[in-house]
Amino acid sequence: MHTVSTNICEKMGHSLELSEFKHGTVIGCHLCNKSIREVSLLLNIPWSTLSGIITKWEQLGITATQPLPVDFRAV
Repeated sequence: MHTVSTNICEKMGHSLELSEFKHGTVIGCHLCNKSIREVSLLLNIPWSTLSGIITKWEQLGITATQPLPVDFRAV
């Protein structure tokens, strides 16, 4: 029997990004003093991804994913 996976990380791979809503949810949890561990368990997102989102928000004030520079895009 095949079970349906609800872990977003298994579906993400390298080509898909978290939605802007998920980014906002991460920041909202951070502002409510939730630990990275709590948020990771709640949203099924790896700690490293959460850390990157929070760091970018604290340093740059943005939550949206920025496109890669032309030099780094796969051709």
